[in-house]
Amino acid sequence: MKKLRYFILILYTSSALAQSSDTIDKEKLIEFYQSQRFTEAAAYLQIVYGAETDQPKELAQIAYTNLMAGNLAIAEKSYLKLYTQQPASLPVLFNLAAISMRRGDDGKAMSFYKEIIKIDSMNFNVYKQLASFFLNPASPEKIANLEKANKINPTHPDVAFDLATGYNKLSKNDSAYHVLDVALIADTANLSLLKAKMPVCIALLKMNETIQTGVKLMVYGDSSGYVLSNLGKAYYLNKEYQKAIDMYTIIERLQQQTESSLYYTSLCYKELKNYVKAADYMKRSIKEGISPYISNYYQILGEIYELTGMIKDANFAYHKSFDFENTGGAYYNLGLINDFKMDNKKAALKYYHLYLASKPDPEKRKEVIKYVKMRIAYLQGKS
Repeated sequence: MKKLRYFILILYTSSALAQSSDTIDKEKLIEFYQSQRFTEAAAYLQIVYGAETDQPKELAQIAYTNLMAGNLAIAEKSYLKLYTQQPASLPVLFNLAAISMRRGDDGKAMSFYKEIIKIDSMNFNVYKQLASFFLNPASPEKIANLEKANKINPTHPDVAFDLATGYNKLSKNDSAYHVLDVALIADTANLSLLKAKMPVCIALLKMNETIQTGVKLMVYGDSSGYVLSNLGKAYYLNKEYQKAIDMYTIIERLQQQTESSLYYTSLCYKELKNYVKAADYMKRSIKEGISPYISNYYQILGEIYELTGMIKDANFAYHKSFDFENTGGAYYNLGLINDFKMDNKKAALKYYHLYLASKPDPEKRKEVIKYVKMRIAYLQGKS
């Protein structure tokens, strides 16, 4: 690769120097290029040609040399001058698009790529690049550009993968299957394409093909949670419940279990009439599917209600937090509102005791613990 780049550099240098002004010291410039001292070359050209030159050959040299030196703003300025003179020049448009991307201006880069498409409507790389600007795999713009690229080169694996993924998200699984099938004929051992094929086959109820694909991936050395999870789902839908459990068990050993894997494990045990394990995995699936912060959210909601005088709603919110996780803090809040706002001293005493029983951090909650103990002593003395 280094030899190729060097060869291309020599070709460019020879071509550029052949077109350069007689005022250029060609040997000096060749030395700059061959040693890749582009910053010095750019400075030299700036002196010889001047900053305001509008000669196409001189602008091309200045633009290219500054681009190679990383002087993107100067390179862009020179290429834009060329663009006004040669608006249909593909090299100029490609370089302007590349510079815009490197400077973080994707919008400007897209506009230059679209200009290229007007000139060369069959440019595969431009459609592929345009598709990459859209992060949502199922966005209409991404799909449209991927379809055009795929039509030009249906065996390109990256485009086939992205297009099939987008189709799968849109539930266009027949189209996704066709795209992958064509690409896999050209590259039967492409792991990315094989992995993309699994959820598509599941959606099309091609369970045996899903299983064959998953087994092939494992033979090739891919036993990732993604492959195992899809295999497990395929085995479940194929009513091979123990094989599905075997896949999900491996996922657990890898500590990659998800709400979905736990859910299907529960369903498998249910079908095998092992109701104890079915219930256990379903509870774990529920817990996995709930944000660990929900309990805290309800406590904060309770505090908000309390501050606005909605005491019954605050009481309900604090109790609701126990449905998700009991960190003890809600007991303290319930103690306070029963003690001072609901005038239920008996309930307050109960919640204060429960707060201490939850074993709050003795350092972080030192003052709160001291206060709760004082209120307990006071309320017990009153009773």
